[in-house]
Parts: sequence; structure tokens; C-alpha cells
Amino acid sequence: MKLAPADPLSRVPARARAHRFPSFRFLEVLSFVHSAVYAGVLYFFLGPENATATRVLGWAHGLLWIGMSLLCIVAARRRTIPFWLAVVVAVIGGLGPFAGTLGFLWEERRRRRADTVKSS
Repeated sequence: MKLAPADPLSRVPARARAHRFPSFRFLEVLSFVHSAVYAGVLYFFLGPENATATRVLGWAHGLLWIGMSLLCIVAARRRTIPFWLAVVVAVIGGLGPFAGTLGFLWEERRRRRADTVKSS
């Protein structure tokens, strides 16, 4: 008796997953960019006061958060990323996008371990 795979992503061939937009790698890179922009907001808000830089980076953070949230919802529906990761990015990402970046790193590590186990 063959059991169904526990991970719904494993039912989709890797080649088919790689060509979907938004891809996992694209979202991961965008998450790192979002975290860097947010770090800039914190730097200019808490350190040397620069109202223009704070405003520009603040707007960039807000727009990136909205864009990341929408893209992660689409990616979760297409099973490109797990639902929990989309929730972390969309809910927690507005206050601290670092959580989403850590989530992407965690998921990437989990996928690598799963691929290693499959190939063994």
C-alpha cells in the first residue's frame, strides 16, 4: 500500500515548480531586499536623523510589504511556498520583515534536507 506524500509540494515535479511565478527563489531574494530596506529605515530612524531617507525607505518598506503579501498569497495558492510562510510574510512582515526572511531560510533548508533524503 502506497501512502500519499505528506508534503503537497512533493506532488508537483521540481521542473514545474521552478517555472511558476512567483518562484521560491524570487520571493526569497525579494524578502532579503525587504529586510535590507527595513534595516535602513531603522538605521535612519534610530541613528543619524535623516527625514528624507527615513520617509523614502519607509514608503519602500510599505510598498514592499504589500507586494510581498500579495505575491506570497499567490505563491501559497499555487503551492510554491507553504501556507505558514505566506502567513509569516503577510502578518508579521509589516512589523518586521526579518521574520519572513528567516522563514524563507528555514524552508530552503528543509527542502534541501528533503531532497537529500530522497536522493539517498
